[in-house]
Amino acid sequence: MRNLFITLLAVITLCLTANVALATPSADDATASVTVTVNDIMEWAGNFSTIELSAITAQTSDPTSSQTATLYTNGNVDITADTTGTEAQLALGTDPNQILTTSYKLVDDGDGSATTGGTDETEFTGYATFISSGYTVTHVAGDGADVITLHAKAINPSGEVADAGDYTAIQTLTATWGTP
Repeated sequence: MRNLFITLLAVITLCLTANVALATPSADDATASVTVTVNDIMEWAGNFSTIELSAITAQTSDPTSSQTATLYTNGNVDITADTTGTEAQLALGTDPNQILTTSYKLVDDGDGSATTGGTDETEFTGYATFISSGYTVTHVAGDGADVITLHAKAINPSGEVADAGDYTAIQTLTATWGTP
């Protein structure tokens, strides 16, 4: 009986040991390293929508309006306006004598300190000198989008009333890399 008990104990021990030795591991990890490079990015999300000024109804009317566009950037940017030629001046067709006094100003949703942005212009500037020295957008880490608002203003020429009709202009803003 004693031999039977020892034999039985040996068989149980072997079975338990075999089960432990043959048991499937509960988990085994593998890792993968993932890398990506983000290049310097500076791009407009799209063009500004048409800035539609209300009608000029009197000699002293000076309608203003604005539209926004988003500039994506992960670095400092300078924005300039195309001031060569008269494309940014409101004109009636192609007649150089049928023009309105046209001015612009630029603001954005950042301050260049806590969020990406620049120093807002507070006054309208004539189309020929509008941001001619540039509008600096300072990038702030973690904020890669700057909503730019372009304001436009039209006024009759001094002491006159412009001819009736639909006046148009195209203002082009160009973003270039600024000083880091």
